[in-house]
Amino acid sequence: MITVLSCIATDHTYGLLLLAVLVCILGSILTMRLYARVRRTVGVQQMNWLFMGGVIGGSTIWTTHFIAMLSFEPSLPHAYDPTLTVLSLAIAVGMTTCGLLVTALRKTGPTIELGGAIMGAGIAIMHYVGMMAYQVTGRLEWDPTYYAASIVLGIVFGALATSRIARPVTRFCKYGASIALILAITTMHFTGMAAITIVPDPLIPLAADMMPDSLMTIMVLALVCVMLGLGASTYIIDLHATQVAVERFRHLSLHDPLTGLPNRAAFGEHLSASIRSQSDDTARIAVLSFDLDRFKEVNDVHGHAAGDAVLRLVAERMTLVLGEGEFVARIGGDEFVALTSNFFMKGDARAFAARLVAEIVKPIEWEGRTLMVGTSVGMSLFPVDARTSEELLAQADLAMYRAKAAGSNAIRLYDSSMDDAARNRSVLAADMRQGITRSEFELYYQYQNSSQTRDIIGFEVLLRWNHPVRGKVPPLDFIPIAEKNGFIHELGEWVLRTACQEAAGWNNPVNIAVNVAPAQLADANFPQRVNRILLETGLSAARLELEITESGIIADQQHALHIIRQLKDLGVRIAMDDYGTGYSSLSTLQNFPFDKIKIDRAFIDGVNSNRQSAAIVRSTIILAQSLNIPVLAEGVEREEHMDFLRREGCLQVQGYLFGKPMPLSGIAHIVNAAPGTKMPVTRSAA
Repeated sequence: MITVLSCIATDHTYGLLLLAVLVCILGSILTMRLYARVRRTVGVQQMNWLFMGGVIGGSTIWTTHFIAMLSFEPSLPHAYDPTLTVLSLAIAVGMTTCGLLVTALRKTGPTIELGGAIMGAGIAIMHYVGMMAYQVTGRLEWDPTYYAASIVLGIVFGALATSRIARPVTRFCKYGASIALILAITTMHFTGMAAITIVPDPLIPLAADMMPDSLMTIMVLALVCVMLGLGASTYIIDLHATQVAVERFRHLSLHDPLTGLPNRAAFGEHLSASIRSQSDDTARIAVLSFDLDRFKEVNDVHGHAAGDAVLRLVAERMTLVLGEGEFVARIGGDEFVALTSNFFMKGDARAFAARLVAEIVKPIEWEGRTLMVGTSVGMSLFPVDARTSEELLAQADLAMYRAKAAGSNAIRLYDSSMDDAARNRSVLAADMRQGITRSEFELYYQYQNSSQTRDIIGFEVLLRWNHPVRGKVPPLDFIPIAEKNGFIHELGEWVLRTACQEAAGWNNPVNIAVNVAPAQLADANFPQRVNRILLETGLSAARLELEITESGIIADQQHALHIIRQLKDLGVRIAMDDYGTGYSSLSTLQNFPFDKIKIDRAFIDGVNSNRQSAAIVRSTIILAQSLNIPVLAEGVEREEHMDFLRREGCLQVQGYLFGKPMPLSGIAHIVNAAPGTKMPVTRSAA
């Protein structure tokens, strides 16, 4: 009798055994790497990886078994049944593919381990079909204990292999998965071989059509070469494709998709690298910050397609005039930055800026139209002004804002006084946060009147800041700061709460209109805040009108529409403020449920002297009437304005003709009058 496992020391070829182990290790690693791809992909790509994983995995199982069998050299004549040998290969590939498919059905759940168990069961089935293919002049007797144990080992380690890929707990689990598959193959094989005892029987002949060891060796080695070559090349191709994709994503992440220029991140990297590379104490770097002038007009008049064309051509022109040591990037909107390290005198840096300005201001031909933009340029120098990229960019921005104040196409170098102005804004921002707790803010009210009867029909709520040191700070000074640093949410809620609280205590239930900042409208919780304030103060929602600007809805119209509809459901009225100064369009009025349109004061001031202003106001009133939306004209300061607006059918007005904004004490005689009392205002005494 011959016990197969006990014959390893005497009847096996060690070279083939080592080859079997090597094939098992390499194939298992490839199979688990391919299975990891299956987990990370979907659709057709996932099916491709699944098929490849099944072929490589099944071939690994089959070749490991038969190489180990070829290493076994019993004293008895033996050969291999070709049909069962091929069938065992098909079983190995099919069961492995089926197991991987089951694991891919769901990202979580027991199917992960179930698929691995199917793969392990495939190892066992392949093994025993392969042993059926092994023909020898003797009988094969099986030990049921080892037989059962081999099947259990294959299933357990198979389930563990897929589990370590699908449920990793550390970064080393990918190695544990390969080890588990190696153990599934080897423990199953050697335990299964331990179950076999060969009893020689010369009466059992070998069939004539059996494959000898030599032919079997050629077949196995050919499959090994094809399997490992196919698996390795597939993995290498995928790895290369991944690297190419990573490089492409990196390129996209560092470049502006519209102009193709480097973006803010790329500029930051380049500037930092340039600073680090300056070993010469006399070396200089100039950082330039550009902002296009009149670009908003191009967008407003000709549309965003024209604006995009302008940005692309400006970027192309600046790129063409760059020299050695010069770099340009687009960092957002109509903002560009550039740097040069190819200079030693400030005049050289100015010349670089002037060269770029000359390209920017050239006329741009677009669809038969000539478009013109200008620019404002701020510049900071390394190491004179700052030594870090962040400080250089910040100082160039400060200088650019100073250049904008000086007029189009101006170039300004940074100086320390600009920091003083920025510091002053920072101090104002800090004071503003304390202003609420110190009761420095106060609400003023401006009349809104009927153009026919001059009766008061409501008040617009305006915010005033009584600073203990600076005195009265104009809203134009502190509102932009609040919007920039995010304090506008807290400030806006204080205004709304205070206005509702004060109005709720009036005897005469006059309506109030409160401005809403774009940042407030962008807040998904804003309708809930409004509802809570109305409930807490007791003000009727019908008395509250919220004024929003077009800039508050243009960034994300669907979100803005959703917020406005929620506000309307509360019973609050919505007015479009400053109509005509932004992106006004018929579609905006059609899509948004406005209860009022407020024409900006800039148009009202010129209705008697400027034909364009008069035409804009007239067309707005006609359009609003056709949509059944009331119109209120702001900035009414003269009777000539009133005469024009009455003729054109504008029913509501607001302006200094009826009175300047006043604190609550100034309108107490109106709001505390008996309900229903008409309070006409003929003309401002101011």
